[in-house]
Amino acid sequence: MPEKVVVITGATSGIGEVAADRLAAKGYRIVFVARDHARGEETLKHLRAIAGGVEHRVFYADLSRLSDMKRVSAEIADAEPEIDVLVNNAGALFNAREITEDGLELTFALNHMSYFVVTNLLRPCLKAGSRVVSTASNAHKSAHLDFSDLQSSRGYSGFAVYGRSKLCNILFTRELARRLEGTGVTANCLHPGFVATRFGDKSGGMLSFAIRAAKNFALTPAQGAETIVYLASSGDVAGTTGEYFYKCRPATPTREAQNDGDAKRLWEVSAAIAGLPG
Repeated sequence: MPEKVVVITGATSGIGEVAADRLAAKGYRIVFVARDHARGEETLKHLRAIAGGVEHRVFYADLSRLSDMKRVSAEIADAEPEIDVLVNNAGALFNAREITEDGLELTFALNHMSYFVVTNLLRPCLKAGSRVVSTASNAHKSAHLDFSDLQSSRGYSGFAVYGRSKLCNILFTRELARRLEGTGVTANCLHPGFVATRFGDKSGGMLSFAIRAAKNFALTPAQGAETIVYLASSGDVAGTTGEYFYKCRPATPTREAQNDGDAKRLWEVSAAIAGLPG
């Protein structure tokens, strides 16, 4: 079959790594973004071992920085004029509030803005039949989006802020799907389940301890990656868009996550932050 290209962020560990492996085994060419050069080269070597002769590629960027989001997106667009699947999967949970060089709260920057910026800048590479798959989470169920404090300057709590970022992922997907209507490009998001990966290991304090303890009862990365692979490759969802999935089936997010007014407003605010057209 003609070569298909998957661009994926967060592919050097956890569910992103497993998803990249499985898609490579299905014959997709993997183009991924890594922050750490050693991990990036190791992942590239591993992918080439799975599918010899396929020219998988790695690009390097810190996806918490707007300048890096924009640079790496431009580099990928130049190298890959046609993208079949874009998987937004980079993300983390931070116990303490940190501010990026752009003045953004770190969780918001990495977990939401990277999805928004990379997707928008790679949109010209998406064609009819292309798919955008974004990793969200059921953590959104306890979240509320306060547009007056998107940078979480008041009463910071690592898990609560993480949940808000996952709510942003679902709202982003809904608005993206609306804006892609008529193009043949689909956009869906998913809850992978609670998975035993490196996630949360560097959150700090008691939060890291609690997450490590909970991982004794967690899904494996292979189980957590199943819905990503399904949304990226299954013919069953070729025409499905704007949905939230769990265990390879549509699920119902919270009422707030279905608020199209908030989805549109978040898009416009994010575009202004990134300096991109609204």
